[in-house]
Amino acid sequence: MALNKKPVTGMKDILPEEMEIRHYVIGVIKETNGSFGFTSIETPCVENIANLNCKAGGENEKLIFKILKRGEKLRLEEAKSEEDLVDGGLRYDLTVPLVRYYANHANELPAPFKALQMGNVWRADRPQRGRYRQFMQCDIDILGEAGNLAEIELILATTTTLGKLGFKNFQIRINDRQILKAMAAYSGFGEADYDQIFIILDKMDKIGMDGVEEELLEAGYAKESVTKYMGLFQGVETAKTPVVYLTQAIADFLPEGVRESFQEIINSVEAVKGGFFDLVFDPTLVRGMSYYTGTIFEVAMPEFGGSCGGGGRYDKMVGKFTGNDVPACGFSIGFERIILLLLESGFKVPKAGRKVAYLMEKGLPADRLRQVMKKAQEARGTGDQVLVARMNKNKKFQKEQLMAQGYEAFEEFYKEAFKEKNQPRE
Repeated sequence: MALNKKPVTGMKDILPEEMEIRHYVIGVIKETNGSFGFTSIETPCVENIANLNCKAGGENEKLIFKILKRGEKLRLEEAKSEEDLVDGGLRYDLTVPLVRYYANHANELPAPFKALQMGNVWRADRPQRGRYRQFMQCDIDILGEAGNLAEIELILATTTTLGKLGFKNFQIRINDRQILKAMAAYSGFGEADYDQIFIILDKMDKIGMDGVEEELLEAGYAKESVTKYMGLFQGVETAKTPVVYLTQAIADFLPEGVRESFQEIINSVEAVKGGFFDLVFDPTLVRGMSYYTGTIFEVAMPEFGGSCGGGGRYDKMVGKFTGNDVPACGFSIGFERIILLLLESGFKVPKAGRKVAYLMEKGLPADRLRQVMKKAQEARGTGDQVLVARMNKNKKFQKEQLMAQGYEAFEEFYKEAFKEKNQPRE
């Protein structure tokens, strides 16, 4: 029986054309975030199962690729529960590993610590456009900064990166979990109901305001509370200054300083952002991770029709490891979706030099081969990207394939020197 040549469902092989774009995007991310003072780190792809199941990952905790114990520790015949079989899992995001990393190395790291982390994560999710079971995340996080400077820097670093990649006319949607909770409290909902209410609210983009209202009533919540709750969203839609209107309406339930800090984030970003994106207050923005404690944000791109990144403040996560809370905030770019959009737009990686292919006739003598290799090295030294390859019988098809990969010029080398010719791309 032949082996299966296709990748596992939800995972994919990456061809050279896409790989070139991925390397370029990674380079832009590193360079841009480096200019904002972020430092690259790396964490293992496997985490302790207890860390992954710490009630902070929301729905992602249901999607963990779990790893069996190994060797003598794996005793199938004695197992009575999953805990007897599993001790690790593939990470479903980069935040939990980062927090563990920080808790383990805090004494060795600067304060505040600005981290850049890129790596694959795994979720046993239903594959769809731009969503895989194995995918790369690119996160920037600031730990140890309690003020809103963290949010401002994260938004500016992320949008600067997207701008350098050629993206325009996208939105950064922004909200605050404390505003969400104050809205619910103002409406008369109990704190124990917040999570369920936010799950329903998160469907606003799909089912609209009427759909959210209907689901809240079907869930058994009091009509008076639901009506009062929906009235807040209706008021935001018509208000000239939505943030001012909403925070004034719920002022009695909003912690001191939240309104001022939130407005300062918006004002600071607006003052320096340039005109290639919009910062939009969205009181329906929830973000699924239960570890968020304050400001939350998402990247919305019209080309994709959904989120292409997001993040927020998670001040209580480090304390789960150390017992002492540390202020923390992060932003993640939807790397795979960014790559998808670039591929669909026909994006080509900018080149400093040419892409040249040297095609050698089979049977080229050793001395001629050395000459070709020397010439290729000299060209590479001037900045050209040079491919040296044997000439195929179907030379025309070979060139067509190479041109599709971005090669713009060809040089051919034959056993007889007089046949040599330079053939630039027409």
